[in-house]
Amino acid sequence: MTSLAARTIDALRHENDVLTALAATFTDAQLTGPSGASEWTVAQVLSHLGSGSEISLAGFQAALGERDVPGDDFNPSVWARWDAMSPTEQRDGFLEHNRILTEALESLTPEQHESVEVPIGFLPAPLSIAGAAGLRLNEVAHHSWDVRVAVDPEAGLLDSSAAVLPEHLRGGLGFLLGFIGKADVLDERVVLAVDGADYSLVIDDSVSLGAAGDAATATFAGSPEAAQRLITGRLGAAYTPESVTVTGNVTLDQLRQVFPGF
Repeated sequence: MTSLAARTIDALRHENDVLTALAATFTDAQLTGPSGASEWTVAQVLSHLGSGSEISLAGFQAALGERDVPGDDFNPSVWARWDAMSPTEQRDGFLEHNRILTEALESLTPEQHESVEVPIGFLPAPLSIAGAAGLRLNEVAHHSWDVRVAVDPEAGLLDSSAAVLPEHLRGGLGFLLGFIGKADVLDERVVLAVDGADYSLVIDDSVSLGAAGDAATATFAGSPEAAQRLITGRLGAAYTPESVTVTGNVTLDQLRQVFPGF
């Protein structure tokens, strides 16, 4: 079996190829039209991903000794430059910088996957290549959906990403669930079994992914990718397949309140 780092990088490649092919076809009207992210246009989502590519690449290069660790002013300067771009420039910049980052990750050796540690500005300790690539995949997979759903209301997460992300959230990136989940919305503990998934969603004092065999208090019936979109606030009524139901001691509307999204 390939390593988690390799599977994550493969998923990032697939995300890049799918979104690159679509973004290259967008008209000016589509770029300035609404995305799945309620407060951003399609171009603004692509700008977020493009600037994130630039920032992520700097972190990977610092980990490899190819540049100094970026200073506190680096990220704001990158965001300001991207914010000043036109929608077409934001799209074209995304196409370039996401490709560069993807190719840089693909150039890493299996030995580097195990040995390199990547500084992450908002974390107290660096992440492994698998963790840092997983952090990037969590952003790309869901913001890619934000773009794709603008032209396909029935879009879901890509299979390769949906297969890898839960492994990260059960492991080193589990802290993300604490950031995005509002466990105090509920008055009682929920253990949500997810049909077809090898995990359950546990909402107690905090939010975590548990084992699939945990004693469930509720059930999410629907595809695992839909459950992952729920966790990131991307399972609003307009984007919920008819097959999705929630039974037990929590409702789908309550779960949407627990996970308002990013």
